[in-house]
Amino acid sequence: MIQALAAYVHKEPQEVAHLISGTWDPYTTSFAELIHESGVVVDDSKPYPFFLAYPVEGEVEKLGERNEWQVEWKWDGIRGQLIRRGGGIYLWSRGEELITDKFPEIESLLPLLPDGVVLDGEVLSYRDGLPISFQYLQTRITRKKVSKKQLEEAPVVFMVYDMMEYNGIDIRSESMAERRARLEALVVEVKSPYLIVSPLVQFNDWNELPQLMSTARERGCEGFMLKRKISPYQAGRRRGDWWKWKIQPMTIDAVMVYAQKGHGKRGELYTDYTFAVRDGEALVPFAKAYSGLTDKEIVVVDRFVRQNSIDQFGPVRTVKPELVFEIGFEGIATSNRHKSGVAVRFPRILRQRTDKLVADINTLDDLKMLLDQYGKT
Repeated sequence: MIQALAAYVHKEPQEVAHLISGTWDPYTTSFAELIHESGVVVDDSKPYPFFLAYPVEGEVEKLGERNEWQVEWKWDGIRGQLIRRGGGIYLWSRGEELITDKFPEIESLLPLLPDGVVLDGEVLSYRDGLPISFQYLQTRITRKKVSKKQLEEAPVVFMVYDMMEYNGIDIRSESMAERRARLEALVVEVKSPYLIVSPLVQFNDWNELPQLMSTARERGCEGFMLKRKISPYQAGRRRGDWWKWKIQPMTIDAVMVYAQKGHGKRGELYTDYTFAVRDGEALVPFAKAYSGLTDKEIVVVDRFVRQNSIDQFGPVRTVKPELVFEIGFEGIATSNRHKSGVAVRFPRILRQRTDKLVADINTLDDLKMLLDQYGKT
C-alpha cells in the first residue's frame, strides 16, 4: 500500500510511511491533508516507521569486517517507540497501538527526558537485572487498568537501542554509531531505572559469536542483532544493514487434536491447529500454531480434518489424534492458564513427522524438562 501511495503522490515510500502514521482520524482528515503534512494539525505523538531486520543468511563472516558492525542482544519483549514531544510522552507499539497507559513506569520518564526526543527500544518485564517471562507483559497489555499487584509482579523497563529524533530534529540520516553515542549520553543524563541502554556484545572475531549465542536463553534473549555502524535509520524491512540472528528453536513432537478455519484467503481451510503431548495415556494440549506449512501441505491437512472429525464445538473441530508434527518455539514459561502448566512463545510448525506415530510423540515430562532448563517464572 505504501509503495502504491508513494508512486501516486510522487514521494519516497519512507516519507509516506511516516505521513500516514499517528492518531489522525479517517473521518475528519482528507487524503490531501494527510499526504501534504502542512495541512494537518501538528501531532506531537506521531511515530516514525520502524526499521526492521532480515534474518541472517548463511555465515556471518560474509557480512564483512567485524569492526564495521555492532552486535546487541535480541530482546524478547514488545517493540516500542517512546516519544517525548510538546510536553507529553507517548509509547507506540510496532503495531501502531498507543500503549502508554499500560506502563506507568515508562510514563514516569516524562519529567526526566528532554523535549523533542524519539527512542526505539523494547518494553521488557525485568527483575534483578534480567528479563522475566513474556507472559507478565501480556497481563499488562490485556488489562484496561494496571493494578498495584501487577506493577509489583510484572515490573517493566524500556530497553532502548536507537534514537530517531533529538532536540526536535530528525536524526535518522545520521549513522548508527552517531545515534548510539547520542543515546548513551542521554541515558546517563536521565539516570532512571526504567530506561536502560541495550548493551553491546563485546567480541574480537566473528567465530566468537556462536559460543556467546549459547548463553542467550539464560540471559532472556532470542539471539543477536547485527547493525552496520554507518547505517542510517531506515523505514520498514530493508536488506543489508540490520540483521537478526536467532537461536535455534526448542522443539517438541506433538499430535494435532483440534483444528479451526483460518482467516482471509484461508478462511475456508482448516489452518489453525492445536497440538498435544502425552501424559501417561492422556493427551494434554500445550500449543496452538498456524504457520509453517506450505499451501499444498495445508490442503492435505484440511482434507484429513474434514474426513477425521470426531466432535465439533463452535468453529473448532476435534480430530482423530493421528497427525504428528514437529513444533518449534522460542521460549517456555510456567502458566496457570494452561492445562499443561506451561506456555510456549511463538509456536510454529517445523515439519510433519510422517515417520512417527502418536506413541512416539514427546511427553508432558519432556516439556517440563525444557521448562526446568530454559524456562522463566
